[in-house]
This record gives sequence, C-alpha cells and structure tokens, in this order.
Amino acid sequence: MTDLLWAESKFMSGFRWPLLAGAVALVVALVLTPLVQKLAFRFGAVDDPKRDDRRVHKVPLPRWGGMAIYGGIVLAVLGTLPFAYPSNPFPPYLWGILGVGALIVVVGALDDLYQFSAKIQLLFLIAAGVAIQFIYEGSARVQIQGFDSQFFTGGSQWIAFGLWAIPISAVYIFVVTKTMDTIDGIDGLAAGIAAIAAATLSVIATYEGQPRVALVSAAIAGASIGFLRHNYNPAKIIMGTGGAQVLGFLLASLSMVGAMKTAAAVAIAVPLAVFGVPLFDAVQVMIRRKIQGVPLTQADKRHVHHQLLERGLSQRQAVWVLYSVAILLCAALVLLVRRYGAA
Repeated sequence: MTDLLWAESKFMSGFRWPLLAGAVALVVALVLTPLVQKLAFRFGAVDDPKRDDRRVHKVPLPRWGGMAIYGGIVLAVLGTLPFAYPSNPFPPYLWGILGVGALIVVVGALDDLYQFSAKIQLLFLIAAGVAIQFIYEGSARVQIQGFDSQFFTGGSQWIAFGLWAIPISAVYIFVVTKTMDTIDGIDGLAAGIAAIAAATLSVIATYEGQPRVALVSAAIAGASIGFLRHNYNPAKIIMGTGGAQVLGFLLASLSMVGAMKTAAAVAIAVPLAVFGVPLFDAVQVMIRRKIQGVPLTQADKRHVHHQLLERGLSQRQAVWVLYSVAILLCAALVLLVRRYGAA
C-alpha cells in the first residue's frame, strides 16, 4: 500500500506543472477565441467558402484563431514556468521558440489577408527553421545533430550530421509545420491532432526528464483544446494559416529538444508516430498529384479527410476516425518509451 501511494505521488510530481499549464492555456484560449473572432470579422480576415470547391463549410468563417491559441500558450507558459523552475525558467531555446512562433503567427495572419504564394511561405518557414537553431545555450538546442546507429546496426555509435544538421533540421521543421497547415481542412481536425501530438510529447518529455518541454507541450495541448470548443463542427472560427503553422512549428521544435533525444531505439519513431496522420496525408497527396501530373503545390481535395467525406462520412465522423488513428499511434509510442527508457 505504501509503495502504491509513493508511486502515485511520484507520478503526479512530474505531471502537476504540465497539467496546470495545460489548464491555464485551455481557459485563456477558450476566452480569447470569441474576441479574436470579432477582430477577424472587423479586419476582413474571413474565409469565403465560395472561393474554391475545396472548402467544406457553407458560410464565411473568421480566421485568425491562431492568435487565441498562441495567446493561450504564451500566457500559460509565462504564468507557470517561473514558479515551476525559478532558478532557470526560460533557457534561450525556449525564448527562441516563443519569439519565432510569434513571428509565424503575425506572418500567418497577413497571409490570411493577402494570400502569399507557396514560394514565399516556403522561404519564410525555411528561414524560421534555420534561425531557431542559432538561439541556444549548451546542449539544449532545437536541432537534429545526428543519430545513434543502434536502430539500424544493433551497435551503438553516434553519427553526427555536422553542418548538415542545419538544413536537415530546417527541412524537418518545414515539413511538420506545412503538414499541420495542409491537414487543416475540416472542422476541428488540426486542433485535435495538435492536442493529441502535444499531449504525447508532454508525457514523453516528463518520463525522459525534460520538464520544460513537458510544460510547454502541455500548454499547446490545452490551448488547442480550448480553441477546439469553438472550432469543432459546426465551427464558428478557423485557426487560419498562422494557427496551423505555429502549432506545427512549436511541436516540431519541441520534439527535437525533447522526445527525439530519447532512447535510440525509439527516437526515430517519434515523428512517425506523433505526426503520423499529417505526414501520411502529405505523402499520399504528393504521390497522387505526381502520378496525375498535377503541380505539387496545387490545393485540391486529395487529402485523407476529403476522401473520408467522399465516402459518406460526416465531418465529425471523419475527424474521429483520424483522431483515433493519431491516438493509437501516440499510445504505441508512449509504450515504447516506457519500455526502452531514457537514452
């Protein structure tokens, strides 16, 4: 009995601050979203369903929901991290993540108004992925610096990427960020997938002794759930370019600082499981476009969620099918981390 009580206390001691941060972010995003909704209507940041046939909603919806999500994340982190870890609450990489994240929200909000080209978005996100790698101190850095060959050869040998780490990490950030953006096609999908991914990263980071990563990830999960209250079908607001891209950027960055530095046998599975749904969607879309001779950047209805709708599922049913896949992948990853332990 004593051992059981001790185990429960130990479990909660690692999750208390992340849970608090998640709760604060949820409430803040829940409250801010209606205010952002009015702001978007005022400035004309509205998504018109008549603009093309990809859109599944029937009435114009305000964009800029990403502002509420990001506001919830930042206020939760600023409000809890100094109390959780007063000696060094904000290492440089974390200021970098929040700062570059703010820039992504701003540029995304402008994109919602002026519709930047795919090339401009590519250059901006690659630049963001490069810049974040140079804001660090010590080993806490947003970068994939190499990998352990144990997964492939069975023998543990660290293979460093050297200067190649910069473009590899930037491309990884771009891919995750952009796939989170492209999967934002039906009510509640991107917000729900982001919440599942962030919650998973928070759990893994807690187990692996990355408390700040755990807290920020929990804040992302909470803010996504708070926004989901207004974004679930029938949606009253959508997150827009800034919302989807800042979620992808934050999650990609945190996965490099935390979860991808877990046990070598597990680290390679982290992006495949945590971002499995948007990555699979992006890959199958590109393959189908290539086969059919369609430009890779052309927006269309080849995404998984569109295919589920074409098969007769409602938006809610399609969303829950993809939620279920994401939950299963992430649950399997958590079990792997618990099985193989820290790096």
